Amino acid sequence: MRERLKYRPHHFLCSLGFEGKGYSEDFTANMSAIVEGTLRRADGVEVEIEVVGAADDICAPCPSRRGALCVAQDRIAQLDAAHGHALGIAPGDVLRWGEALERIAALPEGALEEICAGCQWLAGGMCAKALARLKAER
Repeated sequence: MRERLKYRPHHFLCSLGFEGKGYSEDFTANMSAIVEGTLRRADGVEVEIEVVGAADDICAPCPSRRGALCVAQDRIAQLDAAHGHALGIAPGDVLRWGEALERIAALPEGALEEICAGCQWLAGGMCAKALARLKAER
């Protein structure tokens, strides 16, 4: 199993809803390797993830990344704050992907509209469908 992943708070839900689309070819390939190649494997629930407050493993090849920050840093910080609060996570926390899925599954109905406000992917419905599937499995 690979080393511990580093994730911004909003990337937990991004990983749940990921459907092979992204900001660039390199970004999409990287996210696919993390989500499909690691987290969605049978043993993916055991993968440890450290919550961070800046650019993380998913951000690495993002064309909007500027060092440890993002060109849309204010919007990203709002997403991270909302997701961190909703999931009960903060920078420095470490949890397994399975634990993250339990927290995600416990989100109340309509939570995505609030915590994902301002996300360009929200309108696509990918995360809402993934969340509904996760809730149905539990």
